[in-house]
Amino acid sequence: MKIICSSTAAWILAAFFSVGHAQQLFPSTTLNIGVHLIKAEVAVSDEQRAQGLMFREKMAPNEGMVFRFPETRHICMWMKNTLLPLSVAFIDEKGRIINIEDMQPQTLNAHCAKKPARFALEMNQGWFRQKNIRSGLQVTGLPQ
Repeated sequence: MKIICSSTAAWILAAFFSVGHAQQLFPSTTLNIGVHLIKAEVAVSDEQRAQGLMFREKMAPNEGMVFRFPETRHICMWMKNTLLPLSVAFIDEKGRIINIEDMQPQTLNAHCAKKPARFALEMNQGWFRQKNIRSGLQVTGLPQ
């Protein structure tokens, strides 16, 4: 998963990570949405956010990746070089889910937050729906 951004540096990073580089694991944290615990890898740097879940072939049912941005802003995600179907929850600075979007593997379609967000949480596609997680719910344990 890569973040769509207008900066030249982001595009250079995206090109770098799309050329046969093995997927590395990032540090992880435990997030909580209601009674649901999530083991989430944390992407905080430009390089980590550019790489995201690219080239992963599988992900455990309650695992995902949380992207932390340096400030609240308009966020869009895409699926270039991402092999898994994913759902993304866009989350505001207070930890509230703004909206959730399903994303198809290896596409360039933009999936955007409906208002400025601070975090994006990617899970296997359908995970949020299966757990009845929707807009307005609180996510705790987000990296600061």
